[in-house]
Amino acid sequence: MDLQTTLHWVYVALMLGGALLFWVWSRDPKGVPQYEYSIAMMIPIWSALAYLAMAMGQGKTEVAGQTTHYARYADWVVSTPLLLLALAFTAMYYVPKEKRSVTLLASLAGADIVMIICGLLADLSENSTARLTWFLCGVGAFVAVVYLIWGPLRRIAQESDPELAAGYTRLTAFLSVLWVCYPTIWALGPSGLGVLGQTLETALFVFVPFLSKVGFSILDLSFLRKLGPPKMASV
Repeated sequence: MDLQTTLHWVYVALMLGGALLFWVWSRDPKGVPQYEYSIAMMIPIWSALAYLAMAMGQGKTEVAGQTTHYARYADWVVSTPLLLLALAFTAMYYVPKEKRSVTLLASLAGADIVMIICGLLADLSENSTARLTWFLCGVGAFVAVVYLIWGPLRRIAQESDPELAAGYTRLTAFLSVLWVCYPTIWALGPSGLGVLGQTLETALFVFVPFLSKVGFSILDLSFLRKLGPPKMASV
């Protein structure tokens, strides 16, 4: 078993461990709605399935002499909208369900899905012009995601409660830093400039996703469990 395969198996184990932790927490929810725990569990379970495929030598193809792990994109196109949904629900924690903006949630998920698909198309492109074009389109969608989580969603948290706003800001900063790492790793890896080797890229795409999925959900749920049952705000 080579190092890359070992890293994929380690990732699967870490994701399943995170899902188990969130299930245990859901048995004593401390007033946090069960859908928060369901989202937190779905993220690592889906991600583990994608990386299980890679651990078994599936979910990849050769494009222009480089290995494209399309299983990663199958992971991200589901898990990252769920992450953003969890973040949005934290911002709207004190907002009654019937007053939560479906348009805002749909825009957030839509921009994220566009970003992931553009990344996949960039990875599947055989010439540098097409690769760069799709990469920049993905960056544009990423900018839209950043605007939505730091703009409208942060205002909702600020209008709801100071403690909620502070916690939301910390969570958003944590996730934003990690999400900047994704295009950076891609740009420096074999699909981009080739500064990073395939093994190092694989290691980074294990470490960073673990932090952004399980790490984020641990911080998010811990914060919500500290807040307790949601109190309804007037917004």
